[in-house]
Amino acid sequence: MTVLPDDGFSLAAEFPDATREQWQRLVEGVLSKAGTVAEGQAAEEALSTALQDGLATRPLYTAEDSAPAAGYPGFPPFVRGGRAAGTAVTGWDVRQHHGRPDPRQANEAVLADLENGVTSLWLTVGDAGLPLDALPAALEGVYLDLAPVVLDAGAEFEAAARGLFDLHRERGVPRAAAAGNLGADPLGTLARTGDDARTSDALAAAAALAGECLREHPGIRALTVDALPYHEAGGSAAQELGCSLATGVAYLRALTAAGLSVDEACAQLEFRYAATVDQFLTIAKLRAARRLWARVAEVSGASPSAGAQRQHAVTSPVMMTRRDPWVNMLRTTIACLGAGVGGADAVTVLPFDEALGLPDAFARRIARNTSSILLEESHLARVVDPAGGSWYVERLTDELAHAAWEFFQWIERLGGHAVALREGHLARDLANAWEARSDRLAKRREPITGVSEFPHLTEKPLERDPAPEPRSGGLPRVRRDEAYEELRARSDAHLAATGSRPRVFLAALGPAAAHTARATFAANLFQAGGIEPVHEPATVDPHTATEAFTRSGAAIACLCSSDKLYAEQAEAVAAALKAAGAARVFLAGRPAGEQREAYLRAGVDEFVFAGGDAVAVLSSVLDRMGVA
Repeated sequence: MTVLPDDGFSLAAEFPDATREQWQRLVEGVLSKAGTVAEGQAAEEALSTALQDGLATRPLYTAEDSAPAAGYPGFPPFVRGGRAAGTAVTGWDVRQHHGRPDPRQANEAVLADLENGVTSLWLTVGDAGLPLDALPAALEGVYLDLAPVVLDAGAEFEAAARGLFDLHRERGVPRAAAAGNLGADPLGTLARTGDDARTSDALAAAAALAGECLREHPGIRALTVDALPYHEAGGSAAQELGCSLATGVAYLRALTAAGLSVDEACAQLEFRYAATVDQFLTIAKLRAARRLWARVAEVSGASPSAGAQRQHAVTSPVMMTRRDPWVNMLRTTIACLGAGVGGADAVTVLPFDEALGLPDAFARRIARNTSSILLEESHLARVVDPAGGSWYVERLTDELAHAAWEFFQWIERLGGHAVALREGHLARDLANAWEARSDRLAKRREPITGVSEFPHLTEKPLERDPAPEPRSGGLPRVRRDEAYEELRARSDAHLAATGSRPRVFLAALGPAAAHTARATFAANLFQAGGIEPVHEPATVDPHTATEAFTRSGAAIACLCSSDKLYAEQAEAVAAALKAAGAARVFLAGRPAGEQREAYLRAGVDEFVFAGGDAVAVLSSVLDRMGVA
């Protein structure tokens, strides 16, 4: 038998240790070949990716990138999970959302989900979903002692809770067996609706329900701290976390004022967060949320175990697109992975057609199977906190926690979450964050596959039954695709009125090797605004450009080729296109100095390039083409 030496067995023992400085010098060499001069730390920063909240993702993380000790799963500060076993034993709670107003259709969908892997139900009831008096019909055939029910009734949470309690009694469900959440969230309702008339009374009613749950329904929580209103208003990850902390603290104050201990109050709360297509940020957000809430519980006087945050992660509605909705399956899969790895107790995967209306049976099946495959085939829950120990994730968790804590303290200095909402401070800060993100979306620095990148103009749109109007009047609801959706809607209207879409002629110069890259770029750009590219013939020159443009039926043109061929032919082709009646001539590229001035004199009106404001360009093009 071979016995290893005491100092272990290192496969890299014969290789010298590499230093960060050596790696930075290698980076400097690569950057210099690309025309960028940067040395040392600056070279590393040149490869970093800026995130919101002043954070950045660096290209390299090592043991030098320290973060506070994450502790152990199930122990404060709960970074690695609220329970010692995490979700390794049973997997996360697969929670499906239902909001159909028709009780019979809702019941069919509910039963189909529960029979095929869903473990709990999230029901929107009241004016934005299922009628309150239809709850018994929608839950017909559901074993309420086995399937937890989470309610989302907005301002009608008290009546919805009474309806659920009555249903438990009618069906003989033992009080100790019933589980779920009554969904009382007065501040979330204020954020959604802007109606502050009953917020104080609603807080008192929520506290009374919490006391009742504590005494009579030990498996049911009374309140939800829903951070989705702030995420859906365009908030960043730190803003979402900070708002959830401020809301949670407000509820702790209300519950303890009503006579609950801090431990009992903590046990009545469940936190809801968005899981996005940025899986690492989602992982870090959920880990940071547990750390931050553990700190709040600690300073509030709770026992160590009471600070474990119960988390419900929902795939982000903001990231869902109406065009090419099939790509949403990929987005929700990544988001679900991030939520599971991040340690969420319950995960809701929204159907891929969520942005179009009420989901059909196929979309719901894909949604629930996303969790099932990750759990049963990928065994994603078998390891507790699989991201723990990653220098990148640990550092990102720490940086995000600090940014969120700072935002939470800002809200508290304003007078608390209710004051920040009433006086508009929070709305303005969220709007600023969304404005900055919208700029990145417009410039395609945050690309949206199927929308701002690789759009499919000839796709057949999906049709779905309209969903009930969501609660509104407070914070706005935004989507990443909204600016491009407006452009595509203008193109669709033009197609319906004239039988054709607005067109752009791609004047490709030289062989395919010279023009393909920029012709592809230009085609993607214009299609993102619903403008059909015409690339026929495959190549033109100053002598054939006029005839080719006239045949295309386009009103505008875009030159596409290499810088070398631009220098030889662009001026003549631009002049020919103008003479042929092109209302506007673009050139794909970013020339500078005298070359740029020469192209402008020859008839080029505008240059399109990576990093330019695509939304502004496309909007102006549609305006000039008379597309209403």
